[in-house]
Amino acid sequence: MARPDKAAAVAEIVDAFNDSAGAVLTEYRGLSVKQLQELRRALGGNANYAVVKNTLTRIAAKEAGVEGFDDLLTGPTAIAFINGDLVEAAKGLRDFAKVNPALVVKGGYVDGAPLDAAEIAKLADLESREVLLGKLAGAMLASLSQAVYLLNAPLVQAARLAGALEAKAAEDPTILQGGAGEPAAATPEESSEPSAGETAGETAGETPEG
Repeated sequence: MARPDKAAAVAEIVDAFNDSAGAVLTEYRGLSVKQLQELRRALGGNANYAVVKNTLTRIAAKEAGVEGFDDLLTGPTAIAFINGDLVEAAKGLRDFAKVNPALVVKGGYVDGAPLDAAEIAKLADLESREVLLGKLAGAMLASLSQAVYLLNAPLVQAARLAGALEAKAAEDPTILQGGAGEPAAATPEESSEPSAGETAGETAGETPEG
């Protein structure tokens, strides 16, 4: 490839990195052209699946500030540049690989953070973001400030927190019900205080003097 052509190819990959929310690096050795077309259709609008040259991708990743790809750029390489739903793209790759084992997910990055193959698999196993964050908020948060932090956390952090929640749930299944173990017993002072409903009822029942 002539030097100007190489520069143009690198620039194209750099743009793909910069314009995407994440990327998943795969090896496609053994897949036919027809199977690659099927994979692209399966990903739909969630990702652009592109075959790349390792040497040019290594240069482009460095220029785009993407870390963690150097050791993965071996063998026939293609990258799913994710421009739609991150979880749906990961699910599409996982489901295709189940039927076509020649597709190997090697790693990637999401929200600027590198991920290994196991973390991408965990991303594909996520429930909807709303359900996941609801469970995490109920199980792991102790203050409003922590809740605000989690609800705004990048998806990759949510995936890793899901792994932590799964491990915690193995020890205490009640956290998946929105709790965090047995509730603490009320203190005598708390037990003696009237409830909001009782106070409201008493106020409503009062009659003006005279």
